[in-house]
Amino acid sequence: MISDLHKLIALDLSLNALDGEIPLHIGEMKELLILDLSRNNLSGGIPSSMSHMTLLNYLDVSYNNLSGRIPSGTQLQSFKPSSYIGNARLCGLPLSIYCSGDKELEVPPIISENKNDEEGIDDLQKWFYIGGAYGFSIGFWIVCIALLVYRRGRHAFFHIMGISENRVYVKVMMFISRS
Repeated sequence: MISDLHKLIALDLSLNALDGEIPLHIGEMKELLILDLSRNNLSGGIPSSMSHMTLLNYLDVSYNNLSGRIPSGTQLQSFKPSSYIGNARLCGLPLSIYCSGDKELEVPPIISENKNDEEGIDDLQKWFYIGGAYGFSIGFWIVCIALLVYRRGRHAFFHIMGISENRVYVKVMMFISRS
């Protein structure tokens, strides 16, 4: 049985026209990092034993005939909804499809709400750009000031730049002459 492969790290069975159910004891494959069962004809539910696969960092069970609730309280909710798409009767987080008995399914917003009519930009992405701009400008000015203050460093820098310029010029001319 496939679940006896305890030391397996990656399992990609996508696009194989597999049918039946996901083995109930698949969670015994605790070393598994990658599991791709997408685009098959698998049916039934996602086994709760998959919650024991704590090292799993990539999962794709999309485009099957899976049904039921995605086991909750596990890392299975941390995967993108696209990992589960194409399973019409699958419900629970991270999908926005309610399971019977759920009162309210709260999906955390991915994009921040802007009061202005601007496109929403993720806060993390915004801080990344701000940090990158500050880092570039500070680094640029540190190099410029160092070149202005340290005379030997300035001469060495421009000497190396001159040598590099000559090498690039020679390479370009050789390339042009071969053409």
